[in-house]
Amino acid sequence: MKRTEYSAQELRERTDMELVSVERQLREDLFKLRLERATNQLEDVAKVKVAKRDLARVKTLITARAKGIEPSKPDYREE
Repeated sequence: MKRTEYSAQELRERTDMELVSVERQLREDLFKLRLERATNQLEDVAKVKVAKRDLARVKTLITARAKGIEPSKPDYREE
C-alpha cells in the first residue's frame, strides 16, 4: 500500500512553480476529502491523513527553498 502520493525525492526534483501548483492541488484535494468525510461519503478516512502529510511536505520544501536552505531547481527543463 502506498502511504503518500509524492515522495520527498520526487518533490525535490520539481521546480518552484511546479511545487506551488502541487500545493494548490493538494489543498483542493484536502478540502474535497474533508467535505466527503463530513457528509459520510468518504470510505477511506486515512486519505485525509495522507493528504495532510503530502501538503506539509510540499510546504516545508517551499519554505526551505525560500530561506535558501534547500537549493532551487531552475524553471526551465533541459531536453
